Amino acid sequence: MPEGLIHEVVPVGLLQCNCSILGDPATREAIVVDPGDEVERILEILRRHNLKVRAIVSTHTHIDHVGGLAGLHRATGAAVLIHEGDVELYRHLDVQAQWLGVPTPESTPIKDFVKEGAAIRWGGYAAHVLHTPGHTPGSISLVVGHGDERSAANPPPRGAHAAAHAPARLIAGDTLFRGSIGRTDLWGGSHTQILDSIRDKLLVLPDEITVYPGHGELTTIGFERAHNPFFT
Repeated sequence: MPEGLIHEVVPVGLLQCNCSILGDPATREAIVVDPGDEVERILEILRRHNLKVRAIVSTHTHIDHVGGLAGLHRATGAAVLIHEGDVELYRHLDVQAQWLGVPTPESTPIKDFVKEGAAIRWGGYAAHVLHTPGHTPGSISLVVGHGDERSAANPPPRGAHAAAHAPARLIAGDTLFRGSIGRTDLWGGSHTQILDSIRDKLLVLPDEITVYPGHGELTTIGFERAHNPFFT
């Protein structure tokens, strides 16, 4: 794992979305991934570590992953990054709120988009973007490691030699869970796409990579390749 990387995982909101706060202890730059709710709680962690947010990233725009996005953007001024494939879903937070029976959260204009192979950088670290549609059209996963590591779009092969170069962790959003996959019965979901995304882009990564799903407990690529019932 990247030595010294600050990585706090905070389950937030009604559906306990795993919000990740990742900071460089040397430069005090950070990114926040999936601020679904409880903005003040997220800000308190940022203050405790004296972190300045460079970017706010949503792995997809379901309400439980973006409910606090506007508030965190207002508090930090950091750029908000999503995949363009999820813009339409974000525009309909009111419909999502009605479906859950909760108030519609504040939204914010989104001007910056990420694509396959892009690198989101803070301090000496980088999160390489994998477009992993299936749960939603614009779902992304983030391969987090040192800023000088190889792009996630061209990961090293599996095996002992590859482990020395392997990125530290994968933030998988609601694409891959421990022993399961994201649901595909909501708007824009595709069972075929999510299986292809996981098989072709996630399970090709080294076994040692720790997976941080959008909800629930951590897992590893090796465990999912060996035990996930959707792929065994």
